[in-house]
Amino acid sequence: MQKNPFREASYLLNAHRLDQLPPDAGAEIAFAGRSNAGKSTALNKICDQTGLARTSKTPGRTQQLVVFLLDEAHRLIDLPGYGYAKVPDKLRDHWRATLDAYLRTRESLKGIVLVMDARHPLREFDRMMLDFARATGRDSLCLLTKADKLSRGEAARTLHAVRKELASFAPGAQAQLFSSLSGNGVDEARGVLSKWLFAAD
Repeated sequence: MQKNPFREASYLLNAHRLDQLPPDAGAEIAFAGRSNAGKSTALNKICDQTGLARTSKTPGRTQQLVVFLLDEAHRLIDLPGYGYAKVPDKLRDHWRATLDAYLRTRESLKGIVLVMDARHPLREFDRMMLDFARATGRDSLCLLTKADKLSRGEAARTLHAVRKELASFAPGAQAQLFSSLSGNGVDEARGVLSKWLFAAD
């Protein structure tokens, strides 16, 4: 059985500002998505760890850039969930400015995993992130989470529709079904992320 490099992931730090992040070297992948899309759960599943990223039924639990270390040169970054987190406007504005700067300037960022509920794909924020990825030449992977909540036919139709739409406005972006419950798509996602992280090694 092939070793899962993501099982080595361990929590490093929470960053409220960019200057608190590790040095901008090596390679890292950012996980982004609307609040309650299953971002932290997907990250845990990919890493085959149950409690690595904190999950909650309360949307917007991730409120900082959370850094997980695979080794000295490779990292995963859990970004604040976008959406209806109940936080003061000042803090929300800080997040937006920090995320914008991170996504524009972080040279070690090799790709963005965009997590979206398979029942509600390609919302406004998702499109904004895909536009950004395309404009900056970064790789992007859309994980259509909670796919187990759809029938097989519905899931297949959703994936086809998303891929067709991506081809028109975000060529190069990948999309796949994903279920933390059934494990559907987990190995496929690991394969994509491994290529992004370790291609330059």
